Amino acid sequence: MSARCLYLDLDGTLLGRGGSLLHDGEGGVALEGVRAIQACLRADVEVVLMSGRRRAQVAEDARLLGQRAFIFECACAVIEDDQLWVTGEMRPGESSIYEQIERSGAPALLLERYAGRLEHHDPWHRGREVSHLFRGLLDTAEADRLLEAHGHHLRMIDNGAVSHASPALAALPYVRGYHLVPAAASKARAVAAHRRARGYARGDTFAVGDSREDLGCAEHVDTFWLVANAPAQDPEIESRLAAHANVRLCESGFGRGVYEAVVSTLVGG
Repeated sequence: MSARCLYLDLDGTLLGRGGSLLHDGEGGVALEGVRAIQACLRADVEVVLMSGRRRAQVAEDARLLGQRAFIFECACAVIEDDQLWVTGEMRPGESSIYEQIERSGAPALLLERYAGRLEHHDPWHRGREVSHLFRGLLDTAEADRLLEAHGHHLRMIDNGAVSHASPALAALPYVRGYHLVPAAASKARAVAAHRRARGYARGDTFAVGDSREDLGCAEHVDTFWLVANAPAQDPEIESRLAAHANVRLCESGFGRGVYEAVVSTLVGG
């Protein structure tokens, strides 16, 4: 392929322990993530960060990489000053999408039903425009059925492992991050919207991520790379790879995995 654009997840993918670009998952110094971005810039490949993080966070990260397009809160692609919402009928207006979801009662419903298994991802759940951010451990398909049964056109996104939790979740074997978003929202749809706006063919693009939500982007890119730390953090994710013929599993995790994916793609490996 002749790559023109990389869609790249942040936490658990490009970023290592503590959300650091310069450290791996164990906290060791690692520069491969930087080298991956450098290789893309030298090859004139656009790098579009896609994240569940808030707009201001992702915008600043993109600026530091010299990029002007990004995807935030799994629900909106921003290209320069244009916003490409992929939230279906729910759009910001007099109130934000976050506020509309809050008023629906859906967050309270989930916290009540999954008491001891779900909580707000404090403090990162504050100041958001679209998604309600939680942490815990649950079956998202089951949660989606609960939401549908109560008339909510919303869904829960599993966006990968997180390292912070309160004592209330201490009994859980591990903790994951979840975004409550409009049913139409996804990183995959945001990637597709960006591709259309830029005029990229599917064969012009590739993606790297670590979560089930990231994996959905495989439908819209030539090759999707899953970093090696993903199966360790989510044992069920490997069972989903067979559904996508264009998915490759990196030998390395975090930034090293990103570098592996970038170099392999650019040299046609």
